[in-house]
Formats: sequence, structure tokens, C-alpha cells
Amino acid sequence: MTALPFTEQEIVVRSRQGVLRAEADRVAQLVGLTDKELAAALGLSTSYLHRLKTDQRISQDASERLLLLENLLQHALDTFEGRPATVVNWLRTPLRELDNQTPLQTLDTVTGYTLVDRVLGRIDHGISG
Repeated sequence: MTALPFTEQEIVVRSRQGVLRAEADRVAQLVGLTDKELAAALGLSTSYLHRLKTDQRISQDASERLLLLENLLQHALDTFEGRPATVVNWLRTPLRELDNQTPLQTLDTVTGYTLVDRVLGRIDHGISG
């Protein structure tokens, strides 16, 4: 059973507080994202991500993206029946619905999170492209 998604209000509150770097590692481990993939999804450089200590808080923008990423990964795990390897392969596969970009490439903008979530919703409902 997956965790309930964060509500929009929870995302606002937690983003303002800043999420701990350790949370970023936990979220990446849900499906096996690399540090490079995680950093890109958070709008950070890989080197900056590596410099952060696990007990440091990440910026408000990166925190918001991390919470959105966790919601998205939980949705993907639900969609793909709890199979992390299937989720990470899907995230790395170019999709026609995303102008032949991978879902991960689309996560460089906050709007991209919405687009990828919509694609998952269409998969959930058996609607392709």
C-alpha cells in the first residue's frame, strides 16, 4: 500500500519549511532514481545535491519539487502495480504524449509534473495518447 499523496496545502506548508536532504534520498530510492535524475527533477545541479548534508534543508523551490515528485512516484507505483523497475523504465522512455521527451526530462518544470501526472491518469483509465 502506498502513502497518501500530499495535499496542495501540505505541499505549500512543507515547501516553505524546507524538506531535509535525507528525504530526497528516500524519495529517489522509491524507484531507484540516480542522483543526476533526482537533481534535475529538483532543479538542482548534481554537485550541489552532493554537497548537501542529510540533515540540511533544501530550498523552497526544490522542496516543492520533491513533494511533487514523491506524489508522482506514488501515483506511478500505483499505476504500475508497485513495480519500481517498471516505473523507472517508464520514466526514462520517450513518450509521444510528451513530444517524444521522457517523463523525467519533462520534470524540469513544475508544469511538467502536471503533464506527467495526466499521462499516468490516462494509463490508469486505459486511455492511450
